[in-house]
Amino acid sequence: MQTRMTDFAARRGFLVAAMLAVLAIAGQSTGARAAVEIDITRGRIQPVPIAVTDFVGSAAGDPEIARQISQVIEADLRRSGLFAPIDRNAFIEKLPNFDSLPDFPSWRVISATALVTGRVNMQSDGRLGAEFRLWDVNGQQQMTGQRYFANPENWRRIAHIIADAIYERMTGEKGYFDTRVVFIDENGPKDARVKRLAIMDQDGANLRYLTDGGSLVITPRFSPTNQEITYMDFANGRPRVYLLNIETGQREAVGDFADMTSAPRFSPDGRRVVMSLQQGANANIYAMDLQTRATTRLTDSAAIDTSPSYSPDGQYIVFESDRGGSPQIYIMPASGGQATRLSFGQGSYRQPVWSPRGDMIAFTRVAGGQFAIGVMATDGSGERILTEGYLNESSTWAPNGRVIMFTKETPGANGGPKLWSVDLTGYNEQQVPTPSWASDPAWSPLRN
Repeated sequence: MQTRMTDFAARRGFLVAAMLAVLAIAGQSTGARAAVEIDITRGRIQPVPIAVTDFVGSAAGDPEIARQISQVIEADLRRSGLFAPIDRNAFIEKLPNFDSLPDFPSWRVISATALVTGRVNMQSDGRLGAEFRLWDVNGQQQMTGQRYFANPENWRRIAHIIADAIYERMTGEKGYFDTRVVFIDENGPKDARVKRLAIMDQDGANLRYLTDGGSLVITPRFSPTNQEITYMDFANGRPRVYLLNIETGQREAVGDFADMTSAPRFSPDGRRVVMSLQQGANANIYAMDLQTRATTRLTDSAAIDTSPSYSPDGQYIVFESDRGGSPQIYIMPASGGQATRLSFGQGSYRQPVWSPRGDMIAFTRVAGGQFAIGVMATDGSGERILTEGYLNESSTWAPNGRVIMFTKETPGANGGPKLWSVDLTGYNEQQVPTPSWASDPAWSPLRN
């Protein structure tokens, strides 16, 4: 994958050419708030009917890529649960000319409230060009439009970035489609699973293995500032924490932690990791400076303090502790000090993870033989259970803080873990495609 500044007019830095040009055409109104918008602050949301047309290709080979781009956009929007793409067989107008105004009555009659059109062509320098327009059908105006350039093999990224632009224009919040997920791919019998570190796009495409399965690997975690992960490797039975650059493949050992009880998590600036280390019958939380490798002890209790996670501003750490008799969720300053209990419901509370928005904490609750994924406010109020199951755990947030991915395991000798996602309404739960059993997902930031 090339990284020249002219390769991809999309986001910041990586594969970015420049600021995206907004298309100017008759009737465009990107500044005014249009009628067709989605209020995602409500509870259950009625999906907006949206028509995503086949993008127009202008040269040999382009029509197929154009069609694939529009299909990926449609799939992204559908999975969000906020949009209801209309069957293309119902389309009355075919829009063969991207530069023409749509016949809005033809789209209203099939109940479309939003319309997406697009065009794809090859540039003289070999790059793929793609542009789209989002239309408010009832208001008969363009809501937004942008143009992108990329190497042809990166066409899926163009599709995800367009879907993000549509999501942001209609909800007012950042999308999460141009992201990746690192996870543990599991193969083989239940009592002898081969576990490999793997990475894929958030929709399951572009799967790539990062380790060969020769040693046990667990608990990958993404850096919030770059495309780097930390994970634990048990080669030769010796647990070590590694940093891995997923673009270059460069791997660096952070240290040996035979007494580790939870995976390291990055600080928001990516300069430190926080972890739990066992000391006899108890465990305490430590922070490590990744440059100096110096560690600082943050808790000093006779309990098991584990599963720490930073707040997005780096000021606090939420963690799990049984200092009250059973595992519960606590919060303390990032420098250590007095901890405050947040969870008081029935059962035990485990694996807290702070939302990237800063407003919620996801957790696993174990009660009555069921494992539930839930969320609460950062003061412990407003607890809500999003999904329950036989074994639900290992939550990870989408970078916009609206969707959680987690591991759900099915019982029985032939059962195993799979990745699932659920949004904050709790209604849009769906399985994430993986080639085999999969566990312990970690969602990347938006790609640069």
